[in-house]
Amino acid sequence: MANIISDKTIDYVGILAKLELSPREKEEAKRDMGRMLDYIDKLNELDTTGVEPMSHVFPVNNVFRQDIVAGGDQRDAILANAPEKKDGAFKVPKTVE
Repeated sequence: MANIISDKTIDYVGILAKLELSPREKEEAKRDMGRMLDYIDKLNELDTTGVEPMSHVFPVNNVFRQDIVAGGDQRDAILANAPEKKDGAFKVPKTVE
């Protein structure tokens, strides 16, 4: 394991993550972080010349629907249920002085 994680680093990561780690948990975290960094080193050995950088494994397409108005202007039908109306809107009692 070429990557040695210090106690200071584990303490700092614990502060950032708002974790209180016991001494046993700190040792486990050091081992786990070391293994992660070793794996990253192994990935860095791969020849990636000619490989286009990407942010996603799968192609990302716009999944939003068309913004098409459906139902149109139904103001008169909606206001038909209003007990009182004024200028094409519901009329309600004043609540704030």
